[in-house]
Amino acid sequence: MNETEKLFESKGIRITAMRLLIYKFLAEKEVAVALTDIENAFHKADRTTLYRTIKTFEDKVIVHQINDGTGITKYALCEEGCKCDIKTDLHLHFHCTNCNETVCLTDHKIPQIKVPDGYVSENVNLVVKGICDKCSS
Repeated sequence: MNETEKLFESKGIRITAMRLLIYKFLAEKEVAVALTDIENAFHKADRTTLYRTIKTFEDKVIVHQINDGTGITKYALCEEGCKCDIKTDLHLHFHCTNCNETVCLTDHKIPQIKVPDGYVSENVNLVVKGICDKCSS
């Protein structure tokens, strides 16, 4: 059993060929990807299967959603040990306005933000926009 299969098993995810392929696709990317990127990579696969796979990965905390302000939801793999907990696991995202790519800056954690009494935080999304290192050099 390889590492991906062990991860799936530990998260209670049934191992299928498509799930393994999509996980490998995401793992090879250095940037967050939109569902259309996944559809284009697996153009012969059923769109519903692709969507359900991403939804399963999100529900089981293998990927997280990124809303980078472009109106297109993107997905990236979570780091090892991530629980997508609002108090400990949230990090910055960077969206390049030149190449339109979005990357996770996992070494840069979002500080704890205290909201007023009566408010309940459910998610925090902090996106820095500018020119990435590839485009600026």
